[in-house]
Amino acid sequence: MGVSKDLVKDERITAIGLLSEVFDGLSAQFSGQIAEHGLALIEFEVLIRLARSPERQLRMTDLSAQTSLTTSGVTRVVDRLERDGLVCRTACPTDRRSSYAVLTEAGRERLDAVLPGHLTVIDRWFTGLLTPDQLASMMASLRIIRDAVRPGATAGVGATTPA
Repeated sequence: MGVSKDLVKDERITAIGLLSEVFDGLSAQFSGQIAEHGLALIEFEVLIRLARSPERQLRMTDLSAQTSLTTSGVTRVVDRLERDGLVCRTACPTDRRSSYAVLTEAGRERLDAVLPGHLTVIDRWFTGLLTPDQLASMMASLRIIRDAVRPGATAGVGATTPA
């Protein structure tokens, strides 16, 4: 039994392959630039999500839903960031079982140091390669897919915060 030539050339296979290649390539570009500031890519993701959230905080469960991390994975990342003074935890006033991860001033300062170079990498390897119409279309398409495969990805995000 061989693989059908039609299946191998199926555009769906090509689309997911391209998406995977793009993600891997961009992740490699981002990781190097972010590592220059003493952060792992997932630590940067947590910091940027906190910075873009109302009051620079998210419930730990919402942070897990917004990232690729399990709840225990979020706990480990937040532990490291808390140890470095970049985030702190506060108790949830309405639910004793929940806590918030909160971006500290030191965390904001670290992001301020990382972001100019990060935006340069984004412009060079991603958004700068597309026309404004291509970028808008791609972002709309990505949101449709993201909302289908990760319905909790915007958990805890306020109405005024872009997802």
